[in-house]
Amino acid sequence: MGFGGAVWHVSGGDGPVGEILIDEAEFPWLAGRFTPGPGYEAVRDLFARELALLERDQEEEAEAWEAAYDEIRSRVSLASPDGPVAEFLLHIEGDRAWFRWSEEPFDEE
Repeated sequence: MGFGGAVWHVSGGDGPVGEILIDEAEFPWLAGRFTPGPGYEAVRDLFARELALLERDQEEEAEAWEAAYDEIRSRVSLASPDGPVAEFLLHIEGDRAWFRWSEEPFDEE
């Protein structure tokens, strides 16, 4: 499956969060231009907090980052052009988004 030019959709309880037009694919990450939808305002601060925690000392902030990202995962979903994905790690900053995903749920063990 080619990724360049594909549009991925981010959805949430407050409607479409946005679209990501893929312009970079470097396994396992995809990245692209993020166009916010009407539901983005409800989660914008969650993504900002998650990135701020990620940029700090990851050892010291691991628990706080996990809690922030769990909140994102509880509020948004990600869909490829072929449909929803089971698991994902998504970052949004300004007009850019980058993510990795899995068609299968991550093993929690």
